[in-house]
Amino acid sequence: MELRHLKYFLAVAEELNFTKASEKLFISQPPLSRQIIELEQELQAKLFIRNNKKVELTEAGKYLQKEAKELFQKLERISLKTKKIAENVSGEFRIAYISSIYSAVISELIQYLKTQFPYVNFKLFEVSTTKQINALEQGKIEMGIIRSPIKSPTIKSYLWFQDGFSLVYNKNNIQIKSEEEILNLKNETFVFFNKDYAPHYHEVLLELCSFYGFTPKIIHEANNINSIVQLVKNGLGISIVPSNIAKNNPDSAIGFIELKKVNLFTDVSVIISKEDNSEITKTAVDFLLNKSSEH
Repeated sequence: MELRHLKYFLAVAEELNFTKASEKLFISQPPLSRQIIELEQELQAKLFIRNNKKVELTEAGKYLQKEAKELFQKLERISLKTKKIAENVSGEFRIAYISSIYSAVISELIQYLKTQFPYVNFKLFEVSTTKQINALEQGKIEMGIIRSPIKSPTIKSYLWFQDGFSLVYNKNNIQIKSEEEILNLKNETFVFFNKDYAPHYHEVLLELCSFYGFTPKIIHEANNINSIVQLVKNGLGISIVPSNIAKNNPDSAIGFIELKKVNLFTDVSVIISKEDNSEITKTAVDFLLNKSSEH
């Protein structure tokens, strides 16, 4: 039995019409009929009931249709997996991350992967959480690093680390020594993430300010954590950022105060496709999870 026999059989089984099936397969009807007869002879089973009015599947034909469909679906998966394995040897591996979690560990990850898979072209993209999820679902990236919960039936997530929050301010403009003095900043202008860009994060920031007893006056909005820190450095306001940013920002003009009393954290997760079992993805995930203690 050859695959073409099954391909022809499935076309007839779907159309239940030899003329339509032959048109679909771009062959004439007599060769198609011969292929079906050959298949029936090889299997020693009648697959179709044929008369002048219609074509019907026999019980044996119905069984073969179901099994042949599953076989072709499996062949397609094998083909895609084979292509994926080949790409991991000499292809492209795309990693997305959100700006608020970038750290030296991500740079270390790329360096490590390059030593393990020297023929792979690794690419880093700064992408919002929502766009990362869409990109992963569509196969446009292989791995993402996001903040906040994820709801997708096709994505697997691993908790990388939990991140707290810190007040960030310009030391020349703001005089503050501890968390107890935060309410004194209620009249200061704030720089926050744009609500449409990061709605969950925006709500968390409002919740934090509410905990300390005030509603922030948001004057400037940005879509990038580095832009927010730069605006603070330029004296355009204060902000609240993930503590991870404070640990990775050595600028002496900027001060950070960790907000410990509120006891509020966000999960930073590594996300991959549930269908991705490649060695390169496993290596990347394992590297980050083993480095989680450094945050």
